[in-house]
Amino acid sequence: MASPSIPTPTATTAEQQGSDTRLLTEAITGLRRALRASIRSDYPWETLPMAQVEVLQSLGEAQPARAGELAERLRLAPNTVSGLISRLLEAGLVDRGTDATDRRRAAVRLTTAGVEALAAWQHAHERRIGTALDALAPEQRAALRAALPAMAALVEELHGELALPAPASSRD
Repeated sequence: MASPSIPTPTATTAEQQGSDTRLLTEAITGLRRALRASIRSDYPWETLPMAQVEVLQSLGEAQPARAGELAERLRLAPNTVSGLISRLLEAGLVDRGTDATDRRRAAVRLTTAGVEALAAWQHAHERRIGTALDALAPEQRAALRAALPAMAALVEELHGELALPAPASSRD
């Protein structure tokens, strides 16, 4: 019979998973904050609100898109996305035309300036991350490289969760 003071393997596994979840969450949050703060110092385009950047990124992944589609992808209210699109239109980063599948609806796409800005944003982040990676010990870089497939799978899992309908209790 096990002593009550000795954790069971299940409890240890649950505790470890909770610790792993907390540490990964802290790492991702810290990484996003550090990237955002460091890149603003030498890349003025990054002064766009992150919500606008996310609209551009979503269009970079699949365009053209209607405002409602973007709202669903980003899990934002349609009127919020409409406002973001208006500001991006004013900045010349997107344009609005008719939807090829339904001429009665408008679709948004990146302009040449939007494509260039998005590519520059990506390049600036890659440069920042590359500089930081170069400062790490070879074992740390190898550990990060080994973790990339698992990180990609985690991203896919999270995207899959977003595709699921919201529970009935959250729709009320």
